[in-house]
Amino acid sequence: MSGRLDEFGLIARYFRPLATAPGAAGLTDDAATIPHAFGKELVVTTDAVVAGVHFFPDDPADAVARKALRVNLSDLAAKGARPTGYLVTLALPDVWDEDWLEAFSEGLAIDQEEFGVSLLGGDTVRSPGGLVISITAFGHAAEGHVPRRDGAAPGQRLYVTGTIGDAALGLMLRQDERLGRLWDLSRAEKEALLDRYLLPEPRVALASVVGAYGTASMDVSDGLIGDVRKLAEASRVGAVIDAVRVPLSSGVARAARLDPPALGSALTGGDDYEILLAIDPEDAEAFEAEAISLGVRVADIGVLTEGSAVRVERHGREMIFQRGSWNHF
Repeated sequence: MSGRLDEFGLIARYFRPLATAPGAAGLTDDAATIPHAFGKELVVTTDAVVAGVHFFPDDPADAVARKALRVNLSDLAAKGARPTGYLVTLALPDVWDEDWLEAFSEGLAIDQEEFGVSLLGGDTVRSPGGLVISITAFGHAAEGHVPRRDGAAPGQRLYVTGTIGDAALGLMLRQDERLGRLWDLSRAEKEALLDRYLLPEPRVALASVVGAYGTASMDVSDGLIGDVRKLAEASRVGAVIDAVRVPLSSGVARAARLDPPALGSALTGGDDYEILLAIDPEDAEAFEAEAISLGVRVADIGVLTEGSAVRVERHGREMIFQRGSWNHF
């Protein structure tokens, strides 16, 4: 159905119930306030998702909402910050569906509860093209413990959380379901890959640990290999990655065995939203122990080196990739 509500009615119906923080003023003002505790730093990030670029137009509305929020929470976690609130801007096509918006707001409500955040405000505008969702998220980190990309040094270890490549191969499955047979995936493995494409898992639980131990960090959004290069370039170091040590889910590992190019897709495809971080070797054992205690899998995948070269090796041989990461342009 076409939109029957004006902008203010839309906000009141679908988004005011999400604005539970006192500083949001029930979305009745032009600005929000964010409490700021002594000894904390305010961390801010923003990301947009676009129909046809970051999600399919027929993806479930609640999943689209949660993905749009989670990619921002992932950035905060990679900077050692616990999320507190967010702004959302919707650029809606001329014709929009009330049922879709209701499901979208319900998706946000689910993740607000899971991650302890509240909507603080935003904007709604008409889009002459497709749907665009932009979210700006805010979090707090311990003062002096916000690891940037440029703090790594030669000799430090590179760690990554979770598993790599699930979303990239999930997207490939979404585009061509025949790959499930080529890769000989079980139903559970197919569903797991498709789920990771739809719904990333921001490592919010690990935020304070990242802040305590990480000398440099970033979230893996554009492909592991490309993001290693970005971190290494910012820190003016090189890196050697052992592809055998990169953590893979059973579905990605099976696909890589039966279809070797799938490994390259997994390492460069993006949308992982895991955390890549550099750790001093003497801190590695303590970091691993704290991550395990929080239920977050971490893996040591390589070492930072002198120089600027970034190499990926597998069983002692260098792997060559046509591209290292996703690029919008």
